[in-house]
Formats: sequence, C-alpha cells, structure tokens
Amino acid sequence: MKYIDEFNDPELARRLLDEIRTTATRPWALMEVCGGQTHSIIRHGIDQLLPEQVELIHGPGCPVCVTPLDVIDKALEIAARPEVIFCSFGDMLRVPGTDRDLFRVKGEGGDVRVVYSPLDALELARRNPDRQVVFFAIGFETTAPANAMAVHRARREGLGNFSLLVSHVRVPPAIEAIMTAPACRVQGFLAAGHVCSVMGTAEYPGLADRFGVPIVVTGFEPLDILEGIRRTVRQLELGEHRVENAYPRAVRDDGNPAAVRMIEEVFEVTDRNWRGIGPIPASGWRLSEAFRAYDAEHRFDVAGIRTEEPAECRSGEVLQGLIKPTECAAFGTTCTPRTPLGATMVSSEGACAAYYLYRRMNAPATQGARPAAEEMNPVA
Repeated sequence: MKYIDEFNDPELARRLLDEIRTTATRPWALMEVCGGQTHSIIRHGIDQLLPEQVELIHGPGCPVCVTPLDVIDKALEIAARPEVIFCSFGDMLRVPGTDRDLFRVKGEGGDVRVVYSPLDALELARRNPDRQVVFFAIGFETTAPANAMAVHRARREGLGNFSLLVSHVRVPPAIEAIMTAPACRVQGFLAAGHVCSVMGTAEYPGLADRFGVPIVVTGFEPLDILEGIRRTVRQLELGEHRVENAYPRAVRDDGNPAAVRMIEEVFEVTDRNWRGIGPIPASGWRLSEAFRAYDAEHRFDVAGIRTEEPAECRSGEVLQGLIKPTECAAFGTTCTPRTPLGATMVSSEGACAAYYLYRRMNAPATQGARPAAEEMNPVA
C-alpha cells in the first residue's frame, strides 16, 4: 500500500537505527509532541531499539488528554439537559469528569451521540429543528478547520439550534511552556506532522532560536519517526538548532492556507487551561465575536464550574514528560482503561493507554540496559 508499506520497511529501519547509533555520542532527550507518535513508538518498540544515549520523552499532544476537567464538567451539564442532543467523537465519552462521564449521562437518559465529523452534528441540527445540537469541539490545529467550517455553515444557513463547546489548543505555546518549565529536560522536538500540514512551519523557527533546540517535523510511521530522530540527533551532535521538515509528503512550509483562513475567520486566540498542566497564555482558540452566538458556554450559561483533579492521578506529569506512565502508583492498578483516573489512560492517543495496550507494565522508569536491536521484533 503506497505511503504505508514503504514506511514500514524493516531493512530501512535497521539502517536508520545504525546511523542513529553511530551518530549519538552522548545522552540526548527528545520529545515527540503528538500522542499518535507516542503510540507508534511504543507499538513498534522504537524506544527500546534506540541506543541508550537517546531517550524519548512523551509530550502533551493528545487532544482528549489535555481537555481540562472544568470543560468536561460543562459538557456533562449541557449533555444532561432534555432539550439537547450532545455530539462528540467516541473517545471523549469515557473521559472522567469530577463525578461521572458522558457514558453515565447517556445511561441516565441524556441524548449523547457519537459522530465522526462536526458536519454530522450539523446535519442533526438540520433534522431536529426543535432540539439544541451541541458539538464538543476539542483538539489541536488539526481539527480546528473542520469545526470552524461547521459553525461557518451553520451561520450561513441560519441554523439557530447549533453550537460548539470549544476547547481548542495550539502546539507552539505548549512547546514554549515546556521549555520554560524549571524541570525541563527536552533538548529537541519531533514536531507533529499533521499539525504542520495545516499550519505550516512558520511558527517554529523562533522557538528553535530562542531555546536553542532542533525541531524536526515528523510523521507517524516507523520510518518517519526514525528519520525524525536521526535528523534531531544529528543537529544536536553538530550543535545546531534548526527547523527541518522530515515529512514533506504531507507538510508544506505554508501549510494549508485555505484551512488557516477558515480558522482565522471563525476563531480568535485566547489563553487556555490544559488538563494536568495548567494555564498557558495564548495557547487556544475560542469563537470570535462574529460567531459568539454559536458558543455553547454562553448559550447554556455554564460558567463558574469549579473542579479538582484526583490526587493520586499523575497524568499531568506524564503529559509534561516528567515521568513515564509506569512511574505512577495507580498505573495498571486503580487506573486502567476500564477504570481511568485521568484522560491519558482513556484516550486512544494517551501515553498511559499506549503503555497499557502494548503491555509495558514493567517498563523501567529511566533508561538502563536495553536489548540489542536484533533481539527485538523488526520495526514493521
């Protein structure tokens, strides 16, 4: 299959690993920004195949994981109202709020529906003019264009019964927050390729210069990730800190201008709170004044909700790359995919879910002796 099989070639993977091994002369800590990259790394055992000098730190790039608890609670309150059809992608239904999740609301009689696109929710609004249809608009730069298009169409069609509960976040301010944190160990980034396919790379050179870190735009297949690691390590060894595009089949420097225009027309930049991390200035989007009538928070008056995270959940430290999932005492015991304490165990892109799914139950907290590459399954 074109563009998938080619990037799962075991022989090419071995060559890239050999080059990384010969290039790395000292310890380097790299962060893969996206949860999709984390799952690919864990699934294919890439972290265990790397030389011990190269450590991968899992980043905060999971939209479900970083949606803050107070927004989840607002979703629960809105979804419980009898006049509302609440629409969401499926992986949000089991994310725990303060005392329940959307599945529980559905079980208690709420009209909660799984959709595959915000346009599906828009169609529900057309078919149910006597109901209020709310779409849970979460995610990074990747999902923002489609959500913007949905509300843009709603206004054009005069649909007064459609609205978005918005919790969009932006990657560049998160990288800045990670690099300015006192405990930061990150020396280079594998930037999320799908984010850059929308936004391009223009926001990254300033970050690379300011913090002296290489940023390599990276895809999601095994060879994509190994190539991103190879380029990042090479820059670090040479003392360089540039932005490189290692995902040219999907990413152009200017991204997708039409998608960016749609985002800029419908949304405006705002401060956002990230679950487990806290507030990050200018790290999100909200509906602009012209589209504020489609903001579910205003329509249903759910401001003022106060929440508190479970004390035993350390997902915030996982999201910041400060600990591995297995370093949390609740991992695999009181916190499992069936009984999650935090969103990192629920989300299909969460780091805790990746470790649980691929049976990294006893993964070492820090790097130690690793099996030789030939003792592992090939990256395929």
